[in-house]
Amino acid sequence: MTDIKITEVALRDGSHAIRHQYTVDQVRSIAKALNEARVPYIEVSHGDGLGGSTLQYGLSKTNELELVEAAVDAVDFSKIAVLLIPGIGTIEDLKEAEKLGAKMARIATHVTEADVSAQHIQTAKELGMETVGFLMMSHMAPTEKLVEQAKLMESYGADIVYVVDSAGALLPHEVRARIKALKHELSCDIGFHGHNNLSLAMGNSLAAIEEGANRIDGSIRCLGAGAGNTQTEALIAVLDRMGITTGIDLYKMMDIAEEIVAPILPKPQEITRDSLTLGYAGVYSSFLLHANRASEKFGIDSRDILIELGERKIVGGQEDMIIDVAAELASQKANV
Repeated sequence: MTDIKITEVALRDGSHAIRHQYTVDQVRSIAKALNEARVPYIEVSHGDGLGGSTLQYGLSKTNELELVEAAVDAVDFSKIAVLLIPGIGTIEDLKEAEKLGAKMARIATHVTEADVSAQHIQTAKELGMETVGFLMMSHMAPTEKLVEQAKLMESYGADIVYVVDSAGALLPHEVRARIKALKHELSCDIGFHGHNNLSLAMGNSLAAIEEGANRIDGSIRCLGAGAGNTQTEALIAVLDRMGITTGIDLYKMMDIAEEIVAPILPKPQEITRDSLTLGYAGVYSSFLLHANRASEKFGIDSRDILIELGERKIVGGQEDMIIDVAAELASQKANV
């Protein structure tokens, strides 16, 4: 079985879990330790990617480019990656990150909107960056549509295309079908990014690997949006048991999780009733904190808000709809 390259996403996806409050010292400390553990890629950005620090998505405590710079300065083996969602981040943001030393660009779009990534993928390639096409909310498109969109990203120059289970809604057989189809139709590397809202992040990651994915995202201590991502240190242990090489030091990752990451968590990363509802309803994992705030403001069960968002097929970039939905449900409740 092919060796697996891991991208550690705690310094990007994990930003959601701590309300985008990372400090330079925290990022430097975590990146330095991950580098010593020989993690090949470390993603550093606002939870919603470059340019994400806004009132709509959540304000960062520290300018994300300062965090990128701190991470770059802390490593001599690992490559620093950044996420960019066209429409949130810009090509200029990407160029600034590259100037600071970022080596990988992960260009993310909704699963049916790969065409908006063309300029950003092409620019990243021109800058000499390893480039990823990141198809978010992959559960919302049939396999045939996913293949079509992945081919577009590959045609723009993507070195890797990811199936991204942003809602943690995919079941293992659905992951298998998607990865198998991409492996058959594309010549570039194939990746998988899971969320644990249905307690399937590990199982889905293994299903992806068994169908030929060779790039897998993990988050140390499971730190990520919703119920978090595939837990990196556990993933490395499982892959080692399977005889699959990652090149990452398992003991060091365990120590980083326990001694460096755990102390900064506001609460343990676990499957709560709200994060479980995200996966059940097929709702973007980063909506969790926004739905909780709307729940408190309007006195509506957050699960009802999330279920309604799922029924309306609301996607990333439509965070303003969370307030609208909560207000509508409150109005309906008052009129009963």
